[in-house]
Amino acid sequence: MYLASTKEWYLERVLFLIAGSVSLIGLVLGFYISHWWFVINLLIGLNLTLFAFTGFCPMAVILSAFGFSSKNTRG
Repeated sequence: MYLASTKEWYLERVLFLIAGSVSLIGLVLGFYISHWWFVINLLIGLNLTLFAFTGFCPMAVILSAFGFSSKNTRG
């Protein structure tokens, strides 16, 4: 079983937190407010697929501007 380190907040960990949180918020809003909020989950899925195929993630660009660094670049 693989367990990721939880000792520090590296870029990938924050990305998963944001994607999961926004997805859950979209689900709640979709069930209780309007079914159009489910589009948020579609956009998150498209962004994750884009990253898987191209390696580009717009949120990673934003987070790196805020000073988060990738787990792969740490020593």
